[in-house]
Amino acid sequence: MSAFQGSPDASGAGAVAEDAPNLDFAGTTPYEDYVQADVLTHLQHLRSDDPGEMVFLVTTQVMELWFTVIVHEWETASHALRRDDLPVAMDALKRSVRELEALNHSWRPLAQLTPGQFNSYRGALGEGSGFQSAMYRRMEFLLGEKSASMLVPHRGAPRVHAELEKALQEPSLYDETLRLLARRGLPVPAEVLDRDPALRYEPSAEVERIWAGLYAEPDRDPGTAELVRLGEALSDVAELVWRWRNDHLVATRRAMGAKTGTGGSAGVAWLEKRAQKNVFPELWTARSHV
Repeated sequence: MSAFQGSPDASGAGAVAEDAPNLDFAGTTPYEDYVQADVLTHLQHLRSDDPGEMVFLVTTQVMELWFTVIVHEWETASHALRRDDLPVAMDALKRSVRELEALNHSWRPLAQLTPGQFNSYRGALGEGSGFQSAMYRRMEFLLGEKSASMLVPHRGAPRVHAELEKALQEPSLYDETLRLLARRGLPVPAEVLDRDPALRYEPSAEVERIWAGLYAEPDRDPGTAELVRLGEALSDVAELVWRWRNDHLVATRRAMGAKTGTGGSAGVAWLEKRAQKNVFPELWTARSHV
């Protein structure tokens, strides 16, 4: 892990301490080559004179970076589940929980914006809105929240559109989990296993009973205990996704009330509907039957 520190101590003109770091590089520093910090710190192109726009823009960019990391983790977990590698899948899910916590904390710089403060640079967004985020859409697709209409805003960006189309057609993280349960001998119905993965996942009473059975006897055998741990890891993810949606709702309600959102969205009304939904639904409803 890199050390962030001040200037090395030198005991005289021209003297260099034996433990001093190398300061002389022919080109850019190895740190810059790896992190691309100069690129990152020059991506802020403000569109207003309001000093508050900087924190809004940087916070949004930080969120996009966290989306990227979390997509990587969930794709890693999905691929590992597909090949029955639960340890790799669990490690990726556990990392994503910590990353989701950091993502959710990103709301804090924006959480107490007054309407006047937000209005001072809101016009700079034009028709821009968070629902247009392609990387966030990939997150939603991995959670089973599929919608082909959400590809439409990205038709003008061929690479992004192709990545989203691929994500739409691929099984979600939960699809791969249910396929794993079936391979472990649990009675996941054929209509769930064979469903079109490009469609939004709909809850199944049979899947609910499977989770309820696993949770009712979590220590029945090592295989059951392993699947319950997987269910809990997914529940951790689902809880933090729910908290993300609620934090988004509260920050938006505080900054702009019930006004129409940027980009023509319904604003708070749309976010309220999203906040009421749980991902991996049977993991929540099954608990009532244990």
